[in-house]
Amino acid sequence: MFISVFDIFKIGIGPSSSHTIGPMVAASRFLEELRALCATTEAQAPRRLRVRLHGSLAFTGKGHASDTACCLGLLGEKADEIDPDDIVPLLDRLNVQKRVEVPGLGDVAFDPQADLVFDYETKRDGHANGMTFEAYDAAGELVVESIFYSIGGGFVLSADELAASAETRKGGLEAGKKALGYPFPFGTAAEMLASGRSARLSIAAMKRANEEIHVERHLLNDRLDRIWFAMRDCIDRGMAQDGELPGGLKVRRRAKAIAERLRADEGRNQTQPYSKSDWLSVYAMAVNEENAAGGRVVTSPTNGAAGVVPAVIRYYRDHCIGASDEGIRVFLLTAAAIGALVKHNASISGAEVGCQGEVGSASAMAAAGLCAALGGTNEQVENAAEIALEHHLGMTCDPVGGLVQVPCIERNGFGAIKAVSAASLALHGDGSHFMPLDNCIETMRQTGIDMSDRYKETSRGGLAVNLPEC
Repeated sequence: MFISVFDIFKIGIGPSSSHTIGPMVAASRFLEELRALCATTEAQAPRRLRVRLHGSLAFTGKGHASDTACCLGLLGEKADEIDPDDIVPLLDRLNVQKRVEVPGLGDVAFDPQADLVFDYETKRDGHANGMTFEAYDAAGELVVESIFYSIGGGFVLSADELAASAETRKGGLEAGKKALGYPFPFGTAAEMLASGRSARLSIAAMKRANEEIHVERHLLNDRLDRIWFAMRDCIDRGMAQDGELPGGLKVRRRAKAIAERLRADEGRNQTQPYSKSDWLSVYAMAVNEENAAGGRVVTSPTNGAAGVVPAVIRYYRDHCIGASDEGIRVFLLTAAAIGALVKHNASISGAEVGCQGEVGSASAMAAAGLCAALGGTNEQVENAAEIALEHHLGMTCDPVGGLVQVPCIERNGFGAIKAVSAASLALHGDGSHFMPLDNCIETMRQTGIDMSDRYKETSRGGLAVNLPEC
């Protein structure tokens, strides 16, 4: 099993990795399929496009900008390249022209108001986040239909790829691992620890060795630094902005005001014992306020949980003795290894397992990363991840109004605090503990299966339906 650190940490835009970045990726893939089909067969040239969003994408797609994302993807935009300031002008132009320019195919009709459908009735079997893209010829006949699933963290699979992935998980893990050719292809935490003991290497060193199959060391370091710089810049932007977040809930940004009060207290030498926890919350909230506003963020492992890992790295850099650039790289590599285990053996998708798969996974990744950066052993790192994940089990995903604001912004702050506490507890021990991380991940998977769909990013239960009357 190999999932790259750059698959776990992807630079994109808010407010959601599965509901915003995923649909952009799916739309782009659909256009590629369409061009390939028309180039290699006698299929009629497409003259009109249509998109249907199913399941969670239908129920919370408006609040998560899934419709906007599909439009941008069909316009040829990429999540990691688009300037957030360009989004409104692009959409305004599309709503007037009602056409998209598809390279190699010319102008194709696409009216967002008529051709983008929130399909609440049709539920795709593969995953809660299903999308159907259709192309029609001049006579109105269907040329091609493609089904994609956004499975969390910006990962997108076609229907065939999802089926193949399920078969791999069922019985082909060992053969698949051997075929990959990576030096340390661990698929479970137990295998990860065994590999580390055998090779006498840290988790970060093994992850680095796997990554360096594809990229030279100096380029890997540059790309890791770019991920951290994007996280850092997002925190800084979030702490410099105020005002009301979009979407209609009238939620006001708070990170800037809280940060200013904390700085003022420090200037007067009035720092409170809990100020480090306050800074953790501010860093995380700053990121998720940016995410809610559609700004540039890094999936960590998702957008809804994008504040936890950056907040804990910032905590490490600004508040821990001996912090270094290499320590941040160790943090990211270790966190990515844990995130990959969770994704491979359970899920990081709120629409599949609830927020335990988003903030819970992020907290486990951050706890492991901090523990490693502070010199923890592999066993202590695994313990830190387990502690953090264990205390998020059962957490529902119930965003009010389908917006990644309430309770998501504050929840990231608490996920960061739990991560630091988990790392601290693990570092005070010797790595031995009762519940293995693998068992905790499996518990999360089983809990997600048992959880009602009302609590899995549909905004049909929990806090989403228990709103104040005034």
